[in-house]
Amino acid sequence: MRDHVAVKRDTSASDDIGGRDLVLAHLRGLPVQRLPAMPITMMFAAKLAGIPYERYCRDHAALVLAQTLVAERFGFDHVSAISDPAREAADLGASLHWFADQPPALDHADALLADPARLAGLAMPDPLGGGRMTDRVRAVEGLRAGPGKRLLVEGWVEGPCAEAADLRGLSTLMLDFADRPDFVDELFGFAADTAIAFAQAQVDAGADVIGVGDAAASLVGPGIYRAFVLPHERRLVDAIHAMGALVRLHICGNTLRIVEPMASLGADIIDVDFPVDLGDARTAAGPAQVLLGNLNPVTALMQATADEVSRGIAACHQAAGSRWIVGAGCEIPPSTPLANVDALTAYARSTAP
Repeated sequence: MRDHVAVKRDTSASDDIGGRDLVLAHLRGLPVQRLPAMPITMMFAAKLAGIPYERYCRDHAALVLAQTLVAERFGFDHVSAISDPAREAADLGASLHWFADQPPALDHADALLADPARLAGLAMPDPLGGGRMTDRVRAVEGLRAGPGKRLLVEGWVEGPCAEAADLRGLSTLMLDFADRPDFVDELFGFAADTAIAFAQAQVDAGADVIGVGDAAASLVGPGIYRAFVLPHERRLVDAIHAMGALVRLHICGNTLRIVEPMASLGADIIDVDFPVDLGDARTAAGPAQVLLGNLNPVTALMQATADEVSRGIAACHQAAGSRWIVGAGCEIPPSTPLANVDALTAYARSTAP
């Protein structure tokens, strides 16, 4: 494991540590004084910093500023370069629609691989070639140079199923599992190769952990997941570990039917979205897997009271047990009251695993 990911000293329950040291010690199963907090903040962070979201996605300096502010304001234990799922696809030539205060949207009506024959001529993008992938690498560098001196720095890549959906179109990809299984396997292999190169550039820039977002995988059944998705996710996870970094697997939606094979990947953290009962996820994942989540970001966080947030996150802790990290099921919505986010992190800062 690379030096920047290693825990540099022995950790005991009496140590008053936080940030990167806390997360790494907790992941290693060492006794720690409190729970880590690693919620996903993108639009929430941009709004807190007064930055239009389009700028947050396009300008790494804006992202670094917003992530630094949100982590300092709420006492998070990490900062993240995540912003949107269209970095790799954009550098491959996919069409995007941009909005002032929303994430960019891929144009699935004009999907880059609407013609599957185009895959054979598609060149893997260079993460340092000056495009949107490079901007994320620069964000990781900025986070490492600033808050990353104390906090865990998280890079991000698209998983093979999500990236394939970005390039092919989601509905078309779902049909491809039956109509073009060999093409799907080739496309997933290309997507995994792209993600590995992108992850390497971010690890070289200082990322401690790489988030792997593979949201489209929640839409397939366990048979398709095991046959098509799992082998390429495993290759990606193994490659990131070989780089000396950790892996956070984030698959939005109802993943209960695939939690067990997800846990077989060896990802250091598995996010659990709110449609999944956290107790059921714990049973499926086993006692050793570190889980993260899973408050409903809207009804149990944005629309709740601070007291309700405290009770909700305590219930998540009880269901998940000690191998758990505080966070919502997915991104914290931008209109979430600040007091509710304070309640989320207050629980982490006052509660032992």
